[in-house]
Amino acid sequence: MARTKDIRIHGLDAVRGGALLLRVVFHAAFSFFPGDQVWIVVDSARSETVSGPAFVVHIFRMTIFFMLAGYFARMQTYRLGTLKFTTDRLKRIGAPLLIFWVPMMVCFTALAIWSLVKANGGTMPENPPPPPPLTWQTFPLTHLWFLYVLLLFYGIALSFTTVLSWLGLKDAIGRAADAALRPVSKIGLLPILLSAPVALAFVLESAWHPFFGIPSPDQGFIPNRIAMVSYGIAFSVGWVMQRDLDHLRYATRPWPMFLIAAILATGYCLTAVGLEVRYVQPLPKFASIAYPIFYAFAVWFWTFGLIGLGLKVWGRESKIRRYIADSSYWLYIIHLPIVMALQIWMSDWAWSAELKFVAILAISIPLMLLSYEFFVRYTFVGALLNGRKRRRVSAPENEVTNAQ
Repeated sequence: MARTKDIRIHGLDAVRGGALLLRVVFHAAFSFFPGDQVWIVVDSARSETVSGPAFVVHIFRMTIFFMLAGYFARMQTYRLGTLKFTTDRLKRIGAPLLIFWVPMMVCFTALAIWSLVKANGGTMPENPPPPPPLTWQTFPLTHLWFLYVLLLFYGIALSFTTVLSWLGLKDAIGRAADAALRPVSKIGLLPILLSAPVALAFVLESAWHPFFGIPSPDQGFIPNRIAMVSYGIAFSVGWVMQRDLDHLRYATRPWPMFLIAAILATGYCLTAVGLEVRYVQPLPKFASIAYPIFYAFAVWFWTFGLIGLGLKVWGRESKIRRYIADSSYWLYIIHLPIVMALQIWMSDWAWSAELKFVAILAISIPLMLLSYEFFVRYTFVGALLNGRKRRRVSAPENEVTNAQ
């Protein structure tokens, strides 16, 4: 059994960072979706060329993130111990949620007003829509919801392992999980088995939008059932897989077949739901059952296929990929107000949707990377998010000469 306590898997760093950055791509496409208005910003140009890739990206990005979050969470728990891990997660996850929520809400309020004024010809509408009532069910977690859900999963996982330790069952349950996971992973059935509870959660829930798949739990303190099932399974599988490096190898080894299956399942979903977003989007009788099943297949085949691809292609250490992975947390936190501001600014330009979409990404991503380099990476903010980093200082010339 290949334990993973001291092994850094660089491909996983790259995949995790990429999953967070895809959120920027997804949000940048929102204002260009054809069909009904689903975003505060409505662009004068709409395009299925933009909504199609956004649909595909949304299928897997957060499932990959939560699976790897579970993987790295157990790794850190094993290294630090429960108490230090809890303190570390409260600092790096809980504190950013509390610190950045207020400025994010201020930005979103200002951007909403700007969007209303611009859409109304430069003046504020006489009767603007009232804000929704603020309750525990409607509390706006914004795009920072993933931090809140991560804290929930950390709490559940640590409570579960602590109880098992008290009962003296932790090692036995761990070995049983290894024994159950290993044969299923070896024969490539794990994505299919994990799809079953996700598909069932879709079928049992009436209030979900087929185009957007797993509903983001961005409102209220009790996440929706589909998100808790889907992301909870992903986190749990990642946690268990960290016990043995062979789990990850076996589960992702057939990644080319997984990606082919993901493309086929995604193709069916696109055919069934289309690329125009509708608030009311009823599915035909057959598709009402088939669509959740194929969507769940797509979720897990993309997840294991892309992780396997990442391990194959990005297995070696890379300073560039490590930098992107380190910066992705900061970029995710600040990206939405920046993207929204650019969407509002460009909303009435006589450019194509595709050109404006590319322009938003071309402006926002370099801008955010610069902010990370100069205002975050070596500051207290970077220390809070990723741990303290020190600038490399070249040795003076006379010291180099003396060393020679």
